[in-house]
Amino acid sequence: MKNKKYIVDTTLRDGEQSAGIAFDEKDKVKLAKLMDEIGIYQIEAGIPAIGNVEKRALLKIMENRKNALISAWNRMNVEDIKHSIECSPDIIHISAPVSYVQIYSKLRKNKQWLRNSLMECVYYALDKGYKVTVGFEDASRADISFIVSLGVMLKEMGVSHIRYADTVGVLTPHNIADVTRTIIRLTEMDVEIHGHNDFGMAVANSLEAAKNGAKYIDCTFLGIGERAGNCDFIKFIKSSDSILDCGISKKEALEVQKEVYSLLKS
Repeated sequence: MKNKKYIVDTTLRDGEQSAGIAFDEKDKVKLAKLMDEIGIYQIEAGIPAIGNVEKRALLKIMENRKNALISAWNRMNVEDIKHSIECSPDIIHISAPVSYVQIYSKLRKNKQWLRNSLMECVYYALDKGYKVTVGFEDASRADISFIVSLGVMLKEMGVSHIRYADTVGVLTPHNIADVTRTIIRLTEMDVEIHGHNDFGMAVANSLEAAKNGAKYIDCTFLGIGERAGNCDFIKFIKSSDSILDCGISKKEALEVQKEVYSLLKS
């Protein structure tokens, strides 16, 4: 029996961070409707803090959806979360920078600040009645013991699951297999894998993470995303078809990909 896995499509959020790509409100609503129709489990629909255009698109997506869960992406900032709450998504996703490069060099903060800020944001969203997921940004360059300690804390708080992001695309299948097993074993939480393709390993890394227990797999159509892109949706479901059940028809997914391609060319 194939293991059941769940696709989180982030074409409308991370995919849109590709250089030269911008979906307008109409495009986002149309693509989300198509994704919903083919059985994608969760659609990461955007970043409400960007502004009113993003909010209108997300509200319309929420109005039209039938089955997919809709999530809104947020920085680790209560004000961002307030913007998302205006759109009433199913899931509030909070991104937390966890590598020392991000915490100490980029933000000039420390681990205790990170922990306190994350707790504040999670408690705020949970208190408003939302399902919350947390993404560990730049996790592949972070201390695994720090990630595990945060995971244990988040589980106790009631966070749904955690996202492990290879933000700079440096992992290999061997690395991600070991990391995935370790996090699941020590935190007892479900893991979502978010791969980037800087060294051409996003699909392979995502597949290996899924084989080693990751329950949720982030993808984008055509593999679009910042820098070299993300895990390619079609390539992932094709390569995983013999061992994983993602609940997606390849034929229907290809039709959505054609629509994405058409919008990018127009």
